Amino acid sequence: MKTIKAVPISAEEFAPFGQFYKMDKPEGYALCGEIHKFYPDRINADSNHRIGYSPIVVKKPEKMIITQSEYHTTTWEMILPMDDDMILHVAPASAGTPVTDYAKAFIVPKHTLVKMNAAIWHLAPLPANNDQLTAMIILPECTYANDCTVVDLNDAEQFEIVL
Repeated sequence: MKTIKAVPISAEEFAPFGQFYKMDKPEGYALCGEIHKFYPDRINADSNHRIGYSPIVVKKPEKMIITQSEYHTTTWEMILPMDDDMILHVAPASAGTPVTDYAKAFIVPKHTLVKMNAAIWHLAPLPANNDQLTAMIILPECTYANDCTVVDLNDAEQFEIVL
């Protein structure tokens, strides 16, 4: 089985898959008031539907072996790890056929909002340190029912993420 080393997320490495922003340590230009600094539009997304904010709780597996992957044909997805750093695996859009030879795994610090572009292969985030990760999944409402293709990976496509 092939292994993929999880690496710290960086703008250059993650650019083909989407964007991210560390929400608890904002940087750059801010609109300032007497008692506040507002950092507008750090990540944005279009939607013709209402947006759903859904918590996910993921237990840390003994080994991070990836046996499934999913994509959303026309929909972006955002994930915000709340209580631990997360491991996020992604692979490029590929017209419905998994391309795990091109998969990457990233270590995403907690409180970092990640936006994956439409059609990017991924699945649930995994806890990096704790026994369990709580994260917020942000998607147009009912994407999981209307625009979600989950694929079981065959033995040759499966991979293990290592730290």
